[in-house]
Amino acid sequence: MICQIHTHWGTVIVMIFLGWFLGVGLFCDDSQAAEDCDTDRPNIVILYSDDHAEHAISAYGSSINRTPAIDQLARDGMRFSHSFVANSICGPARATLLTGLHSHANGMTANNTPFRDELPTFAKALQRAGYQTAMIGKWHIPTKPNGFDHWAIKRGGYYNSGFETPSGRVTSEGHVTDVITKQSLEWIDEARQQKSPFLIWISHSAVHRTWAPAERHLARYAEQDIPEPTSLFDDYAGRNPGASTAQMRVSRDLFPAYDLKLPVTGNGILDKAAANQLSQMTASQRARWDAAYKPRNQAWASSELSGEEQTRWNYQRYIKNYLRCVDGIDESVAQVRDFLAERGLDKNTVFIYSSDQGFFLGDHGWYDKRWMYEESLKTPLIIHWPGVTEGESVADQLVQNIDIAPTLLEIAGLEPKEAMHGRSLVPILKEQQSLRWREAVYYHYQMEEPTGRTSHLVAKHYGVRTARYKLIYFYEHDFWELYDLQEDPGEMSNRYSDMASTDLVKQLKRQLADLRVQYDDRSGKSL
Repeated sequence: MICQIHTHWGTVIVMIFLGWFLGVGLFCDDSQAAEDCDTDRPNIVILYSDDHAEHAISAYGSSINRTPAIDQLARDGMRFSHSFVANSICGPARATLLTGLHSHANGMTANNTPFRDELPTFAKALQRAGYQTAMIGKWHIPTKPNGFDHWAIKRGGYYNSGFETPSGRVTSEGHVTDVITKQSLEWIDEARQQKSPFLIWISHSAVHRTWAPAERHLARYAEQDIPEPTSLFDDYAGRNPGASTAQMRVSRDLFPAYDLKLPVTGNGILDKAAANQLSQMTASQRARWDAAYKPRNQAWASSELSGEEQTRWNYQRYIKNYLRCVDGIDESVAQVRDFLAERGLDKNTVFIYSSDQGFFLGDHGWYDKRWMYEESLKTPLIIHWPGVTEGESVADQLVQNIDIAPTLLEIAGLEPKEAMHGRSLVPILKEQQSLRWREAVYYHYQMEEPTGRTSHLVAKHYGVRTARYKLIYFYEHDFWELYDLQEDPGEMSNRYSDMASTDLVKQLKRQLADLRVQYDDRSGKSL
């Protein structure tokens, strides 16, 4: 009997030691009551931006702007150099983040398709395990936020947005990035008074189109020219037929008032939308807006630009407003981190920075996302886990937004769900050197869009991306593209038809077929 007791307590001690060593506490089943679970688990902050391209972050090597707060986060934690999305579009990206599943499995293959709300999500699991949970900002999923104790869904544009909450609609005054940050800090301040840990998803709507900067940023970059991407005048030679017909070109598809902040004429649905956004501003906000743009617009009107010169002007107007919105996001990162430090929460809070997808910053002549090309496929991912991640560390593994949900579960001391397509990043964060990881990621874009001036009309496609190569199948056109990312990082030369690529194409097609079977994706045209 005595030996049995000693054995029992020895096991308990070993379990406690292992829990402490792993840095996540004892693993809990997400069906356990909160009081039965370890309460010394880390808080989690996910600061999530919209359409923030990696190449607009100086920690990722940006040549066009500086992001000091995000850079500091990377210095303090781990930057993922090969972070990708499964479907580069807003609603599906959020559904993937929540569920750890590719779009065909979570139901949300496009912005206008249903979401399978009955699926397990990281929010539901952490809430059941005793975490206080909140989502504030952009939601873009057709169901109400499930698994969050508190939520406030942003409704409206960049200025003076409304917010839908469980108790009704509330109003705000100010730039939306500032308002979302303020509401998030207020919730954290309340949550920290409780004994249980918290998770908050700070879901910014910047830097999504229409790129309306905060008042304090309106003058930034005004007196400088932002370097143009080398592919601004891409002729789409060798690409799928949809590349030249897609409606997302800087040269011709940016709307004058809505996107370029030129005078409103009232013609067209997006021109009227621009007028409506301006009407939502207060008198002082509108005065500063007009003071910033009217002189520049008058200079443009007198210049009578056309052709390539007009494209260059469009690029400068677009990219400067985009970067001004990025500046607001970077300031939000600084504000949240400073707030955590001031209240002694920084030592036990995992901080994650990411975006729903990448974005074209004039690359290939485009704005927007959707395509499997690098600028759209890649998304920033930086994680600071105090006491676990080494500062200034870089992870080169191929990771994807399907990996976030299982990662959050393991950080919280929960067993990752086997049904999730993603894998926990915790072993990478702990720099386990013998780790075996995936050799390729799978991508599938299949949004249906009606023809019309406001649609982007990007061809449906799926593909495989390895450490060096990318193979894409545009099944609407029965067209293939192959890129050697080591020799051709800008993806300017389609190698699919090269005789020297025959064996490589066969290998990549096998990998692509295997991934479609692995994830049970039967949507889209078969190989």
